[in-house]
Amino acid sequence: MLYYIRRRRGGATMIKKIPNKIIDIYKKIQDDGFDIYLVGGCIRNLIMNIAPKDWDLTTNATPQQILEIFPDGFYDNQFGTVGLPIELQGKENIVEITTFRTERDYKDRRHPEIIEWGKIIHEDLERRDFTINAIALKLISDRDFEIVDPFNGQEDIKNKIIRAVGDPKKRFKEDALRLMRAIRFATQLSFTIEENTWNEILSDAKLIEEISKERVRDELLKILGSNYPYEGIILLKNSGLLQFIIPELLEGIDVSQARPGRHHTEDVFTHNLLSLKFCPSTDPIVRFAALLHDIGKPKAKSADEENLVTFHNHETISSKIAYEICDRLKFSKKQRDKIINLIRWHMFTVDEKITDAAVRRFIRRVGVENVKDMMDLRIGDRLGGGTQTAESWRLKLFKKRVEEQLQPAPFSINDLAIDGNDVMRELNIKPGRKVGEILQKLFEEVDEDLSKNNKEYLLKRVKEIS
Repeated sequence: MLYYIRRRRGGATMIKKIPNKIIDIYKKIQDDGFDIYLVGGCIRNLIMNIAPKDWDLTTNATPQQILEIFPDGFYDNQFGTVGLPIELQGKENIVEITTFRTERDYKDRRHPEIIEWGKIIHEDLERRDFTINAIALKLISDRDFEIVDPFNGQEDIKNKIIRAVGDPKKRFKEDALRLMRAIRFATQLSFTIEENTWNEILSDAKLIEEISKERVRDELLKILGSNYPYEGIILLKNSGLLQFIIPELLEGIDVSQARPGRHHTEDVFTHNLLSLKFCPSTDPIVRFAALLHDIGKPKAKSADEENLVTFHNHETISSKIAYEICDRLKFSKKQRDKIINLIRWHMFTVDEKITDAAVRRFIRRVGVENVKDMMDLRIGDRLGGGTQTAESWRLKLFKKRVEEQLQPAPFSINDLAIDGNDVMRELNIKPGRKVGEILQKLFEEVDEDLSKNNKEYLLKRVKEIS
């Protein structure tokens, strides 16, 4: 039974949190005689006093009727959603305006085969995933509104519970991505998943394999980008979902890393998760690299002459496995390359005796743009391995030396006192591979001793090298 909770006291406070541009859109639809509601996550966040990032509206107007009101909108899907580009807080946003609808026959565990336009808000709310997202708000005036909450979503928000709308068996089989969305909302909001909903996630976990990898990746990154990424991955494991998303991680369970005199006390799986937990970066890509950084250790495991466990070359094996995972989950090339780079070189030495040239090689290897992220991964690795301090004195010294080499910019081949034209003139040769090879040799020599970077010396060396 549909019911309303009308709020008059304090209503103006909540309404003031709705941007004027959103209210203008709302009123234009309302003034044309249609029912219109703000709905979903934005209402959940308003109730929780969290600033909404996205604004969704639902109405009994059809997509064609919405486009008549907003000619700048676009409609290129079968799900009744019109996108309307607007600018909010200096950023381009898309407001989604969806026609009330009912859905049936989810053939691919994601998209309904049959969609029918609805006439009342209740029909639209009962097709939604979780009670906390099945709440709508109707503006009555500048100070008054009605909340439409047929599934007690406000109560679940109050009690910090994720609960499927209606029968969880139906909700997850309609759209299996909801399995991950339940974990994601629990992680982002620090909520508990209601027992029946949780049990159905356990039963239906395998259905996630039927969802596109791009969708799975997006939910995973949202979990990693939350305030509790470690807890999110634990939930994925305990729910059975992780074995269908990143099964390689589970291979680290019970793979001991213990050696006399070494700080590692946890198995490889736990170490990877703790490295994620303690990684100071908020970037989900860097956090993902921290989660996967030792994923190759089970395959690299061997024993030394004292029969103690070793993981020689595990960073190379880990980077190859991470490449396969990123490829499978359809990460962009840029994202994948960054993850692989961080994992491949995370075992960098911080010995205080290394030369400035070695420090510069480190910077070039990981990339200037990745230096801070590499340090964050290293900190996560240390703390995730059981050490009590984020940075050893050697790491602090190394970071200082890296900063010195970054000022004003790392030395590169373009900074040589001569260039290819000088080489060609000096040797009377034409452009070709030999020019590049000579410049590379000069660069390697000068990189070891920057005082040699003068034109007279380098031209002399050109003839000697050639």
